[in-house]
Amino acid sequence: MFLGGVGLAALYFLALGGNYTFLDLWRLRDQKKQETAKLDSLRAEVKALEARADSLKNDSAFLERIARERYGLIRDGERLYRFVGPIPDSLRKDTTPPDPGPER
Repeated sequence: MFLGGVGLAALYFLALGGNYTFLDLWRLRDQKKQETAKLDSLRAEVKALEARADSLKNDSAFLERIARERYGLIRDGERLYRFVGPIPDSLRKDTTPPDPGPER
């Protein structure tokens, strides 16, 4: 009987006692998984940014494409055509005269 009580006390201490309880260790394990996933995501982002930086430094065709798309730059002798969508009604100038309202 006494050994059973000591055994239960030991199990209780292992599960819920001490500096880190079983529940704390469970939460820390889940937190480690989340942090590892974030770290992997950041590593992939850094790798993509390094590849883009390398392309900007060493690939003149990539740099030209960015200059053309983002800044609208063109070479001598080329023409730049810009296409716009339909003009929203809020920006259209109304060609009909405004209604003067009721006469007094």
